[in-house]
Amino acid sequence: QVQLVESGGGLVQDGGSLRLSCAASGPNFSTNTMSWFRQAPGKEREFVAGIHWSSVPLYSDAAKERFTISRDNAKSTVYLEMNGLNAEDTALYYCAAQPLGRTGTSRNDYTYWGAGTQVTVSS
Repeated sequence: QVQLVESGGGLVQDGGSLRLSCAASGPNFSTNTMSWFRQAPGKEREFVAGIHWSSVPLYSDAAKERFTISRDNAKSTVYLEMNGLNAEDTALYYCAAQPLGRTGTSRNDYTYWGAGTQVTVSS
């Protein structure tokens, strides 16, 4: 069983930056494909960025050129560095894991989920 705990969310001004962390417990982190999703009120959960167990990243159009996903297998942690935040980035951000998975962009591509960390961008 994998447990995921997100942290690093908060309130940030328009144009600001945040770094989210997802700490994983359980076996075989180095072969878990990891992703970040987000969900705003009234919206569906959407893919933001993923990183394959080989460390190859994948970004949504919204995240591309602004966000960077990375992983530290020694710490069993995945990160999401977010720059140039705007109001459309306001959401609850979730970490997800799939053992030996591809870098999927759908909810059902992932078996394990964290409870989320809130990101709010104010103007």
